[in-house]
Amino acid sequence: MSKIEFRNINKSFGENKVINNFNININSGEFVVLVGPSGCGKSTLLRMVSGLETIDQGEILLNDKILNDLIPSKREIAMVFQSYALYPHMNVYENMSFGLKMENKNKNQIDKKVKEAAKMLQIEDLLERKPRELSGGQKQRVAIGRAITRNPKIFLFDEPLSNLDAALRSEMRVEISKLHKKINTNMIYVTHDQVEAMTLADRIVILNKGNIEQFSTPNEVYSDPNNVFVAEFIGTPKMNIIKLDKKYIKSNIINFFDNQIHLDGYDIKDEVFLGIRPEHIDINDNNNNIKLDIKVDLIENLGSEKIIYASIKNQEIRIKTSEKSIKNLKKISFSQDNIYFFDKNGNRLRKTT
Repeated sequence: MSKIEFRNINKSFGENKVINNFNININSGEFVVLVGPSGCGKSTLLRMVSGLETIDQGEILLNDKILNDLIPSKREIAMVFQSYALYPHMNVYENMSFGLKMENKNKNQIDKKVKEAAKMLQIEDLLERKPRELSGGQKQRVAIGRAITRNPKIFLFDEPLSNLDAALRSEMRVEISKLHKKINTNMIYVTHDQVEAMTLADRIVILNKGNIEQFSTPNEVYSDPNNVFVAEFIGTPKMNIIKLDKKYIKSNIINFFDNQIHLDGYDIKDEVFLGIRPEHIDINDNNNNIKLDIKVDLIENLGSEKIIYASIKNQEIRIKTSEKSIKNLKKISFSQDNIYFFDKNGNRLRKTT
């Protein structure tokens, strides 16, 4: 069992600062996902943990042992890459055993570990094949199997599913989740895919321009976002964010498209951003206290659900519904209880009383 600590990690490439005062603690056996847009610093963090990238400032600790100056082979870490990184001239058995051979393990130990990992990942019948004879999903299983044989204290995954098609990605998400439950070892997983983050993680680090926007459980980042960035990043379609100028706020009441929103418990005196998730909007009345007239611009039919793109007096709004029949939709409604408020800087406003 292992614990990992990041203390004041900073990293720049020339004038470009890619990681800014990164501080988190990862509990023993925890699955943590780093997620964010391209260029936010998530892969750089992973490379610093593995020893493939130097740290400008700060410390990374594994079980209270500083890793900064240890070479990669001494860190007890295994990494699974997006590109699989399999040796094309070796068969599956040889690829999975290569790291153990470099550690001078004896032949019986190597054979036992390779076959145990192959059985766990259901690739026992592939051991004699070369990488060119494998599908993308099989290659990824081999790469994971090679990591398992080393019995690392931390597994690092760098966008391992991005080269797979949608069906295989879904299948491999389940496999990785099952693997984590079986071996109960720390896993740090990098992705730009929020579905992977939400389904795999015990906790999620949401990064933006090298800064932590939120470090919470999947449920918390969805239902209790710290700011507009998190609110819009998590959820598909993204949360509707509507700017309301100061003139619409009087005596703790917001005048919102012919509706009055009472701000009991909030201290709002300046312009504000109102947030409502598409899935919290009803296309039927349902006794909700906020009712709006809309003009439907487009309906995307996804089979089990539909995404409606509409407008309210030139304000675009997205609606997600499982209703099968949508005809002549002109009104929507939602409950005030599902509204989020953010200040002019995008930070979440919470009730003070």
